This record gives sequence, structure tokens and C-alpha cells, in this order.
Amino acid sequence: MKRSEGACLICGAPLVYFQEAREMECSLCHRKFPSNAQCEEGHFICDECHSKRGIEVVMEGCRKTPSKNPIAILQSLMEDPFVYMHGPEHHVMVGAALLAAYRNAGGELDLEQALAEMAQRGQQVPGGACGFWGCCGAAVSTGIFVSIVTGSSPLSGKSWGLCNEMTSRALASLAAVGGPRCCKRNSFLATIEAVKFAREKLGVSMELPEKIQCAFFPENQQCLRKKCPFNPLHQG
Repeated sequence: MKRSEGACLICGAPLVYFQEAREMECSLCHRKFPSNAQCEEGHFICDECHSKRGIEVVMEGCRKTPSKNPIAILQSLMEDPFVYMHGPEHHVMVGAALLAAYRNAGGELDLEQALAEMAQRGQQVPGGACGFWGCCGAAVSTGIFVSIVTGSSPLSGKSWGLCNEMTSRALASLAAVGGPRCCKRNSFLATIEAVKFAREKLGVSMELPEKIQCAFFPENQQCLRKKCPFNPLHQG
């Protein structure tokens, strides 16, 4: 598979979305799943096949990085050819980068265990959740991050509130910019909110770059261009 401009990983054709899910056969593993998307040539790739190699890259990179800056971690991971322009690997990657930076910034954390839990939870958020659920996976990933570091569960008190507040803050930031979706833009916005939240609510100060400039916009056919806060045209 080759990274292309936000299109089909098999043939490069644009994706087509349907309001109602249809049963489709994955072009790679040949298992059948309900899905709301396929390319114009009829190819469908399931979330597991789409994100498997990318998540392996994310786990390895987050284990090794000494960085306290989750945006820098994300930008490095996004350069890998198996982390595509869009896809459910971002639902794991945002939280994983935050966990690594949080630990490196002095947060108490068993990183290996936390990353494994992040991968398990994040992979349950399907591709397209932003448009079909009204809940972007990058934002959910920040909530998972807070849930893991605080040990939250459905029966928790304060920590339950914290992880839900985190997701709501990230979603508000994404909604203020608007659509269509961009997994890179949404990842940056959600991560910025999480760094602010961790400093305010958890007492751990991660780092952020002075300026965030997206290098991936040429791959995104739906890029907002000047309306995106990370596009060089917006900043120029």
C-alpha cells in the first residue's frame, strides 16, 4: 500500500461516502464489514488493515522518544509512509504521543502498559466517526489519554469528569474550525487542548512548539487552505 492524496490505498481513486452502512468485503483481508465508504472503483479497506502498520510505527516511536512535545512527536510519526493522510491510526496516535510526552515531562506512568491500553481502546473508534458520530476520534483519543493517566472507569468520580471534559474541550476546538475533516488538523488541535488541560488539571507541563506548520496539506484534497490555522497560506 502507498500513501496517496487522501484517496483509495489500492488504486488512488477518491472515496465515496454513504449515509447508510453497506456490507463490504475488505480488498486486503477479504473479511466482510458494514461500512459507509468505498472508493469510486469499489475498493474497501477495513480499519484494521488500514491502520495495522501505522499503529506499529506509532507504538515503536512513542516507546523510544525522549520528547516532551506531543506535537513534535506527532509530526515525526506522520512522516512515516504507513501513517496515511487520513485514517483511524490517528485515533491511537494522538493519545500515544500525549502519553509519551506526559511521561517524559514527569508524569507518573508505566508507558509500555499505557501505550498497550491506548492501542486497544483507540482502535475501537471507527474511521469516519467525526462525520457519522459527531465525535472525532482525535478528540476521543485525548479523553482516553486522560482516562489512562487518571485511572478512570465508568464508576469513577472526579476522573470520570476529567476525561469527559477533556474530550469536550477538544471537540469544541475542532468544531470551531469546521469541516470537512482533516486528520492532521484535528490531531494538532486536539493535542494543543490536551497539553493545556494536562497543565491546568493534572499538574504536568508538556511542551508545545511556538508555531505549528502542517507539511501534509498537499496530500489532502479537502484541505481548508487559508482557513486552516496550520496551513502556510493561513500563516503567510
